[in-house]
Amino acid sequence: MINYKFILAWFFVTCLIIGNISAQKSLPLIKVEGKNFVDPDGNIVRFQGVNFADPDKIQRDGHWNMRFFEEARNWGCNLVRFAIHPRAWRAQGPDAYLAMLDRGIEWATQLGLYVIIDWHSIGNLNEEKFSRDIYITTMVETIDFWQRIARRYKGNPTVAFYELFNEPTNESGKLGNLTWATWKPTLEMLIDRVNDIDQEKIFLVAGMDWGYLLDEVPGNPVGRNNVAYVTHPYPQKRKQPWEPHWEKDWGKVADIFPVVATEFGFVGEGERGAHIPCIGDETYGEAIIRYFNKKGISYTVWVFDPHWAPAMLEDYNFTPTRQGRFFKKVLTGEVSF
Repeated sequence: MINYKFILAWFFVTCLIIGNISAQKSLPLIKVEGKNFVDPDGNIVRFQGVNFADPDKIQRDGHWNMRFFEEARNWGCNLVRFAIHPRAWRAQGPDAYLAMLDRGIEWATQLGLYVIIDWHSIGNLNEEKFSRDIYITTMVETIDFWQRIARRYKGNPTVAFYELFNEPTNESGKLGNLTWATWKPTLEMLIDRVNDIDQEKIFLVAGMDWGYLLDEVPGNPVGRNNVAYVTHPYPQKRKQPWEPHWEKDWGKVADIFPVVATEFGFVGEGERGAHIPCIGDETYGEAIIRYFNKKGISYTVWVFDPHWAPAMLEDYNFTPTRQGRFFKKVLTGEVSF
């Protein structure tokens, strides 16, 4: 005799279990509210994390796997940034690259890590002039990239942020004309192309001077919803004392809109990978973290990798470098400023 009550009870419990598993795999949707990021209950969310190198590079090194993401989580991160270079995107092709991203985003979801997808180009997109071959793209390719990304990750709250262009610069006129007045309409156009597909993502937009300077934003903000602003305040961008410069150059924006420092970090003079504008030490590290905490600014340290600089790792055993040791203590809460 079939026990229908037992079957119904089993079915109900199974549905609850599956539902709970599904709920655990879906992160809360984040949006912009005033100067903050908030979850669906209106709680303010502040992000701290690291940059990954280009996923293509990590995969070629044989380390695009769950363990890599677990280490980021173990270092105290709740956010990771994927630096996607146009040349790597073309080399793999969109289908293969997106399949690789899918795996990483699933690992991030399982570990409770939000994701920034960053179109990692440097230069003047308006005139299609760039500083190095790896950054070369076109407006057509950039729009196509973001529309493919939008279709792929629509409805996926793990992918919370789209960083539309890594570092706009005309290199003091070497790459043509580029100002905030000419750059802002491009950002608005890119946002519109994504919003044609998905209106739930947060757009991260960088200002002038290699993504550092946001001084014109308060008087002329991007005229779209769900926008946050990006700065890359490496130590040599300004001389000490840093804080008055930071406040004038980009910090004041955090009193009005959300700000994310999607790149910053330091490497000691003469150490591996030392280069302008990244040469600095723990004095800078303490100062920048103290300022972020004071202003409620979210951040991702550059870079959770043993090869790119300034590196946080000595090797793929996750041995921290000098700056890695410093920022690991910050991220895990072992020290605070």
